[in-house]
Amino acid sequence: MKKRTLLASVALTAILAACGKNEPAANNAAAPAPAPAAAAATKLVVGLDDNFPPMGFRDEKNELVGFDIDMAKEVAKRANIEVEFKPIDWNAKEAELLGKRVDALWNGLTILEERKEKILFSDPYMVNKQIIIVKAGSPIKAKADMAGKIVGAQEGSSAVTAMAKDKELSDKFKETKLFGDNIAAMMDLEAGRLDVVVVDEVVGRYYVNKKPDNYTVLTEDFGTEDYGVGFRKDDEATRNKVNDVLAEMKKDGKAAEIAQKWFGADVIKH
Repeated sequence: MKKRTLLASVALTAILAACGKNEPAANNAAAPAPAPAAAAATKLVVGLDDNFPPMGFRDEKNELVGFDIDMAKEVAKRANIEVEFKPIDWNAKEAELLGKRVDALWNGLTILEERKEKILFSDPYMVNKQIIIVKAGSPIKAKADMAGKIVGAQEGSSAVTAMAKDKELSDKFKETKLFGDNIAAMMDLEAGRLDVVVVDEVVGRYYVNKKPDNYTVLTEDFGTEDYGVGFRKDDEATRNKVNDVLAEMKKDGKAAEIAQKWFGADVIKH
């Protein structure tokens, strides 16, 4: 009997031990909870080029005004976000954004595939072209006539990118002269130091309409593009909030009203 009891006891111990290996320990730590999603910003520091009329520039009182200024103010009001406008070197816009010196880039910023690698864009709110402006009476009538000519554009602008894509033509320019802003480029065109300026349509037509007898806009262009608001990649919540308000403004007509004020037409991308 004692032998049988001992054998049974050993067997029972083995079974219990085997079962114990398969059962999770009662005091195992729970899996860590996922980090909560970042909330939308309550304040937005908007980086802009303050010499880029009619998108953003200083008026005679030295106050920042323009189409994008009005759009950003309306979005901020509806989203209950405080907004601050900060002039930056537009050629260093990505560094300003990624370095967290500004929270958004909102100033005629073209949505480009290469920019998407570093910037999170809003939905497009406007369509733009890269137009070609010459002095009235210029012998330049078409893009092909730009060969052998001095061409001006704003440094870091999408005009530079658009011309570079047409390498066959841009390689034939006598010189591509880059400027800190479009005003300086237009002044050099008027003074005869440039033959051509390639510029955003919204900006170029603003200048041409001021002196319509001085300039000619060619029928050809360097392509169309969409404007969007740029955010840091990790600021999806703020981007989404701005997207929602922009959609609301397109739907209720406020965006078109702001466009009418600055361009005399509805240039909003619906």
